[in-house]
Amino acid sequence: MTDLKATKPYVLAADIGTTSTKTLLIDRQGRVQASHSIEYPLFTPAPDRAEQDPLQIFDAVVQGIGAVVRKLGISAEEVLCVSFSSAMHSLIAVDRDGNPLTQCITWADNRSASYADKLKQSGLGQQIYSRTGTPIHPMSPLLKLMWFRDQMPELVSQTYKFIGIKEFVFAKLFGRYMIDHSLASATGMFNFLTMDWDEEALHLTGVKADQLSELVPTTHRVEGLQAEHAAAMGLAADTPFIVGASDGVLANLGVGAFDPGVVAVTIGTSGAVRSVVSKPQTDPDGKLFCYALTEDFWVVGGPINNGGIVFRWVRDQIATLEAEEARRQGIDPYDYLTELASQVPAGSDGLLFLPLLSGERAPYWNANARGVYFGLSLSHQKKHMVRAALEGVMFSIHAVSTSLERMMGRPSVIRASGGFARSEFWRQMMANMIGTEVTVPDSIESSGIGAALLGLLAMGEIEDLSYAHNWIQVGKAHEVVESEYRIYQQLTSIYTSVYHQLQDQFDAITAFQQQHLQSPQT
Repeated sequence: MTDLKATKPYVLAADIGTTSTKTLLIDRQGRVQASHSIEYPLFTPAPDRAEQDPLQIFDAVVQGIGAVVRKLGISAEEVLCVSFSSAMHSLIAVDRDGNPLTQCITWADNRSASYADKLKQSGLGQQIYSRTGTPIHPMSPLLKLMWFRDQMPELVSQTYKFIGIKEFVFAKLFGRYMIDHSLASATGMFNFLTMDWDEEALHLTGVKADQLSELVPTTHRVEGLQAEHAAAMGLAADTPFIVGASDGVLANLGVGAFDPGVVAVTIGTSGAVRSVVSKPQTDPDGKLFCYALTEDFWVVGGPINNGGIVFRWVRDQIATLEAEEARRQGIDPYDYLTELASQVPAGSDGLLFLPLLSGERAPYWNANARGVYFGLSLSHQKKHMVRAALEGVMFSIHAVSTSLERMMGRPSVIRASGGFARSEFWRQMMANMIGTEVTVPDSIESSGIGAALLGLLAMGEIEDLSYAHNWIQVGKAHEVVESEYRIYQQLTSIYTSVYHQLQDQFDAITAFQQQHLQSPQT
């Protein structure tokens, strides 16, 4: 093992996200020595659609891996392995040659919302949830496949495999279809009691098990990289690739949030609140997910649809002039807008924003939810609208945290990660909103760090995942400012009441949108 460490000092992590793929080159001490990010568009041709080009994402993976290898100028022999993290709930139909017959349908796609409603109302949904740990929602490939079965039968008949984006990448690299237990546990079709595909869920979709990928552990190793891809990446053809896991469970590992009372909050494009348990555990109310990492490492929590994507919408649609001015001054527009928001007191002088721009998952699981500014008056300025939007994301995080607290108990500390964790302003807002100390590790690329740790485990370089404590250094702690906490407590009840009073109107406005903006068929 000593010789291996001497000759192969790096682990490469690829984190396939919703808006970008990030690649990290990490040394044996857990330090990120090089990183690269490649963005790609999210296509939303109708209110209920959210798709991406799988070939663009594949190219981003190949180019991103090659970029970090070249940045550090290392040789292929210095890379111990490449380990993967990936966003959940994606679905792609492919033919026998592996060509995509559809775009990559993402977690944010809501076209199967009516199927989710029917399944929940039947009572069958709760039964499936209790075995799979995936809440009944159109994010789930289970519901997506039910929609395809009825709405696109010709496409289904032409499909060889239904796969996710990481499976698509591995199939192109190695010619094999594999899905790790972690991503499988987020499909709504994986029975965590049998660790196999759930027969009743498959029956609902009309899909047979052999139309899905082979189930493998998250530590599964693959070798035999195709020569052209090895050359593009700057890797040897025999470099081990570790299938890896979902970005959510790896984020907990990557911030060291797997001890009792330690909760991880990640906000990237979307967001999530998560805690770790040693065996599968579901929520009696069906509001929280339960996803696998390893046999004795399961993550319970809830996701929100609207995280950093809300800030991007504010930048592009509300504060366009301010964002352009920031660019002219050589300032990051997000930093500029955060500074603008900081000029407004907590509570935005009574302006609330429900940031439900793409429906919502936890804790409401309502695909028809829509964004709302509430309390707007002539005294409010653009800076109030910016701050209210950022607070709205935190109200959503708080709602999930409250649901998790009922099941797991009150957290002692929150570990923050994702793009938002770069902002001291947002971290302090979270502490004040939830009423719990927030800390941030020295690296916020938690999913990538988690993937690298899993890679070491898969290669036999560490005995168990508790080794993460050797890598994770916690930085600044944000204590709760009691005066702001009391303000947010008061506004939380108003926020929650506004949501519940608007539920029927959310359905009505969604029906109107669907009527007047017809969705494409694929």
